[in-house]
Amino acid sequence: MGNSRQFSVHLALGGGAVADLLLWKKWTQSAAFLVGSTALWFLFERAGYNLLSFVSNVLLLLVVILFLWAKSASLLNRPLPPLPNLEVSEETVVKAADEMRVWVNCTLSIARDVAIAGNLIFFSQVAIGLWIISYVGSLFNFLTFLYIGFLLSLSVPVLYDNYQRPIDEKLNVAYDIARIQYRKIDDMILSKIPLPSNKEKKIQ
Repeated sequence: MGNSRQFSVHLALGGGAVADLLLWKKWTQSAAFLVGSTALWFLFERAGYNLLSFVSNVLLLLVVILFLWAKSASLLNRPLPPLPNLEVSEETVVKAADEMRVWVNCTLSIARDVAIAGNLIFFSQVAIGLWIISYVGSLFNFLTFLYIGFLLSLSVPVLYDNYQRPIDEKLNVAYDIARIQYRKIDDMILSKIPLPSNKEKKIQ
């Protein structure tokens, strides 16, 4: 009972191939993903290779290989390249559109609460979030930021899966402290906003 976990991190990540990758269930695939992302980051960030040139060269090499394979197959009576059916199904497009619609509606709802409803809590959260993104963006470029995201995605879920209980305890303590500080700041901001007194209301 003492070692039981609140929920499965594997299921929280979808329970599929992506969850297996992030939780290192199949360590060869996770290691290949880590090595590949590190190689691409080094190639573009340190070696100064251009993304457009890299994509063009890879596609050119792929086309040449497939062309030579097809020609040699017709001459030597060998099987053609095993290419899958490269088309996007209508179901996939509908699912992607539904997911995009949920995110867009959520963003528009937050924008409405901030701009029209004048929600101070949402305004503070959005302002702090944008400031953090701006500050982090001044320290790293987009490619390095994306690479850091890859590293975190391969380390944070598996660490949380192995040490969920102590991490939850520390997060609860940090959340309580942050909530107290947020209330103090919120009260400080509200105290500086002039509000009409009861006498003024009676005169009106």
